[in-house]
Amino acid sequence: MLAALLALAGCREVRVKTFTQGTTTVLGGDQVAVVRSERGLRRYGLRAPIDFRGEFGVILLMGPHTRSGFKQIIESIRATERRVRVVAFEDPPANGGEPSNPYRTYTLWIIPNTVYRPGIRVKVVTPGNDPIASTVLP
Repeated sequence: MLAALLALAGCREVRVKTFTQGTTTVLGGDQVAVVRSERGLRRYGLRAPIDFRGEFGVILLMGPHTRSGFKQIIESIRATERRVRVVAFEDPPANGGEPSNPYRTYTLWIIPNTVYRPGIRVKVVTPGNDPIASTVLP
């Protein structure tokens, strides 16, 4: 799992936990979602031990896919006081996968509320700098 250090508030370093990676059957397209409640997390078909009194979640969802075996690779995370840039891609199955019901891959990060700043832009791009998804913290 990826453990990243973000410097969001001045030069303060904050440990961000990559809680889990996997798949969800909640359909849609590529998306970055900020979740601040258990209800918000369930909307994406996920469960995680996030203490929403002191933490929030950021989910990168990619897909949908109809062949099994896709997984996300997070190449890097870089942050400033105004933006977070994630370089990511999906690794297709080496054998082409098997037909499956539609699903999306996801990575869930758990982040302390102390670094939550409304207006921070989260942008996800491919290694070739093509946009995948983005959001602004509400």
